[in-house]
Amino acid sequence: MPEVDKEGQEFSLEKRTNTEGFFLKGSNSLDWGMKNRLSRIFNPETGRTVMLAIDHGYFQGPTSGLERIDLSILPIAPYADTLMLTRGILRSVVPPSYTRAIVLRASGGPSILNELSNEQIAVDIEDAVRLNAAAVAVQVFIGGEYETQSVHNMTRLVDMGTRCGIPVLAVTAVGTEMKRSARYFRLACRICAELGAHYVKTYYIPKGFESVTASCPVPIVMAGGKKIPENEALTMAYNAVQEGAAGVDMGRNIFQAESPAAMIQAVGATVHQNLPPNQAHEMYLDLKNKK
Repeated sequence: MPEVDKEGQEFSLEKRTNTEGFFLKGSNSLDWGMKNRLSRIFNPETGRTVMLAIDHGYFQGPTSGLERIDLSILPIAPYADTLMLTRGILRSVVPPSYTRAIVLRASGGPSILNELSNEQIAVDIEDAVRLNAAAVAVQVFIGGEYETQSVHNMTRLVDMGTRCGIPVLAVTAVGTEMKRSARYFRLACRICAELGAHYVKTYYIPKGFESVTASCPVPIVMAGGKKIPENEALTMAYNAVQEGAAGVDMGRNIFQAESPAAMIQAVGATVHQNLPPNQAHEMYLDLKNKK
């Protein structure tokens, strides 16, 4: 028989067990695995994330700046909190020793030559588990031709992800005919959250963005959108997090910058350290010149 230890006596009855809520908005009732994965995406100390979006090729092929991901992205990937990409690029290019969070693009189908809202689920949740993904991302086309289909894509992923403990990122898509207004983004983000998305990616607007983040019960990350000058992109990122965004998901404004390594570090300082835009731009220029 093994030796039996004496029963413990130090129960500290005068101290109640601390049951603090989870740091991320709207996530306190999620399972442990979900929270753990979200803690890999969002920095628990700041509650924010810098996601580097490099999934553009899933519908538009070798985008400018992503022609050779091994040469353009891998050197700057360590500066991101999260990589957002397809499973094809993950398996073929990203080394397994990369330890930052991975968000898998899980919807797809049409190319830029066809109606983009006609997407389907393109990744089985078991493959997301196999790839150790921190979350899966799905495009939601509120107001698009295939709106209902895209919403069903999201809700089916939420159901599958819940069974496996994998969060779902809903990406609000804006077609060329849709008005980018606070009213539209409040509608799109709230619908995604109401139907189970664990966090939402949407675009920044100068007027009313704070009402978008306030009316969405789960975290919002700002989409970077088209390439704009570096100082403007840093200002946009700063304004977004000051107005309630839980970080940014930038692609072209990083990998198409004159110095992507300098830009992603400046974005990180803006998001995690609240560095004002003028100082962040100075940081960008200093890092670019040193390189």
